[in-house]
Amino acid sequence: MTLFVFWILLSASFDWIHLSLGLACSFAVAWLNSGHSPFAPKFRLWLRVSLYLPWLFYKIVQSSLHLSKLILHPALPIDPQMISVETKLNHHAAVVLLGNSITLTPGTITAEVDRNHLIVHAMDKVSKEDVTSKQMELKIADIFRDEKPDL
Repeated sequence: MTLFVFWILLSASFDWIHLSLGLACSFAVAWLNSGHSPFAPKFRLWLRVSLYLPWLFYKIVQSSLHLSKLILHPALPIDPQMISVETKLNHHAAVVLLGNSITLTPGTITAEVDRNHLIVHAMDKVSKEDVTSKQMELKIADIFRDEKPDL
């Protein structure tokens, strides 16, 4: 009702077209912001994702420098291995973000995802420790902390 009164004050038109349009828009805005709409934007979720991206970029640069050092080393001290990672993330999008973040980080590739189980190829022990330390998983869990579990 407050939005409708605000509409009337701003429009200063009292004909039936403006009043009905104002009433419809007021109800639509109230409905979208009440959380009942499946189209309601999830601003907090996207804000947390936007705060995660600089950290991910930092990890990508850090891993790139480490991988470059490995490749340029005369002895080529790599120790490739497949590791199994169990995650406690309970949202499909969170698991997808984790798998994609691991793949974007040089030296690691997510080879397979099955619900909460990921198979990851790591180039060496340092790359393996980046995945098994669960630091990335904890940051992603923080992004999806308010979301309903769907796994």
